[in-house]
Amino acid sequence: MNSDSSSSNGIFDKLKPAFEAIAANRYVSAIRDGFIACMPIIIFSSIFMMVAYVPNAWGFYWPTKVTNIILIAYNYSMGLLALFVAGTTAKNLTDSKNLDLPKTNQVNPVSVIVASEIAFIILSIIPLKTGNDLTYMGTQGLICAYIVGLIVPNIYYICIKNNVTIKLPPQVPQNISQTFKDLIPMASAVTVFWLFSVGFKAATGTILPRWIIQVLSPLFQASDSYIGLSIIAGAMAFFWFCGVQGPSIVQPAVVPIMIANTATNLQQYQAGVHASHVLAMNTMDYVMNFGGTGSTFVVAFIMLFAARSAQLKAVGKAAFIPGSFSVNEPVLFGMPIIMNPMFFVPFLLTPIVNICMFKFFVTVLGMNSFMFTMPWTVPAPIGILISSSFAPLSFVYVLLALVVDVLIYFPFIRTYDNTLLAQEKAKENEMTDENVVTDTVDNSEASQAQVAMSSDNSGDSASNKTQDYFKNNEVDVLVLCAGGGTSGILANALNKLSKKEDLKLSATARAYGQDMDLIQDMDMVILAPQMESMKGNLKKITDKYGVKLVTTTGRQYIALTNDGDKALNFVESNL
Repeated sequence: MNSDSSSSNGIFDKLKPAFEAIAANRYVSAIRDGFIACMPIIIFSSIFMMVAYVPNAWGFYWPTKVTNIILIAYNYSMGLLALFVAGTTAKNLTDSKNLDLPKTNQVNPVSVIVASEIAFIILSIIPLKTGNDLTYMGTQGLICAYIVGLIVPNIYYICIKNNVTIKLPPQVPQNISQTFKDLIPMASAVTVFWLFSVGFKAATGTILPRWIIQVLSPLFQASDSYIGLSIIAGAMAFFWFCGVQGPSIVQPAVVPIMIANTATNLQQYQAGVHASHVLAMNTMDYVMNFGGTGSTFVVAFIMLFAARSAQLKAVGKAAFIPGSFSVNEPVLFGMPIIMNPMFFVPFLLTPIVNICMFKFFVTVLGMNSFMFTMPWTVPAPIGILISSSFAPLSFVYVLLALVVDVLIYFPFIRTYDNTLLAQEKAKENEMTDENVVTDTVDNSEASQAQVAMSSDNSGDSASNKTQDYFKNNEVDVLVLCAGGGTSGILANALNKLSKKEDLKLSATARAYGQDMDLIQDMDMVILAPQMESMKGNLKKITDKYGVKLVTTTGRQYIALTNDGDKALNFVESNL
């Protein structure tokens, strides 16, 4: 068994660098981070959609005039999503390209955002006799938005790197000089897309976003099949099992499909017909990743109530609350599941079974699929009910998924638990010496008590020394993880202790790719182990601003999230 385990881990070790390279690719990162930046738009707009249509589940319908008023915020936020994504994608790629340029000759991100949005508008608006058709400014224009957002920064980069700009004398104020410096790159980018738009429309008779949707429609349909859904769910779990955050690789490829399907589902629901597309926005969050990648919602509860080994009981106690909100790193690193051959089968199989059951409920039984987008941290059972507008069959699906997931995971957890229990008992037996006389034990205990007191005093002294450091020095710490979940727990642990002890330490948390401009104002950045693949990219940024970058191992990171004192010592020791 040990040889099998080591050979399996060897295979995963060989695959990991390739997966990390994909996740860290600057173009994949720009798409992912550009989408993350627009997530508040999606969630914000969904609130208005739920206000307008969730009451329908209980037979209440707003008057048409009221519904139209409620939907104004949705139409001018989600309805222009692709326009915003073009800008945020371009901005993130620009930040990455600027790392390759001298600090004195950088691409202006604001100018790139503006140029990208102008170029996207040129490609996507359909002129009408009275006004314009904005259909492809929303969810159906996302793929086109990504294309624009990845090309415009490169046009700027070429111009700036080769000094193809209008240069003014040094006496001219910098803000005026920057305006002229941006003129040629902006004109070049907009002109390229204007000429392309004219030529493309003449050749095809349609606009680029509509053409893309038509060409990729077979892919949209294939992604909604049992095989397509299984590949997406299995790929995320497989990448994560190898130690690379799976959704960061898979999500950029399928986000346009998920968003378009969610919008279509809502239109179907509004029309009084079946919301039929399975692969919607929250399908990944609540069905494939039911409680986190690998569908681990039930795992912490199984350990909490059924485990007999001390290790799994401890992990269960620490993991069941975060796991309920889809923060499953305590399970992934605490058991561990990642690169543990014992859990390879259930970790891949459970998400696939969950999505296939969901597909059956939607396609065969007629349950409405997801039409709203909720935050990924909403507990999956609740999220499934809300996103499907409380479809009656969704209650049945949630109960069935819980039962099936327990049946899949339980045998593997029980086997692993028995192995750990045997190891713990063997260790206890080695430490037991039945031949030691009572008075020797008493003396030993007394000696141990003295040592413990001395150790405690030493620990208190070290702790006081650490706290003294933060009472005299202002320190700002940024914690980055995949979705902002565990990083938030660690930041809260630091801030809670800092407030209690009146320290000058401030910690904040973000999802990787979100508000990365914060880094320049930090003293330290702690990178969670699930984002290890982004270490190289992040180091370029932290080096640029002279910020300390610190990485952690899986179990170490989880321990820090649960202990403010340990986290404080960790920060101090790395400074």
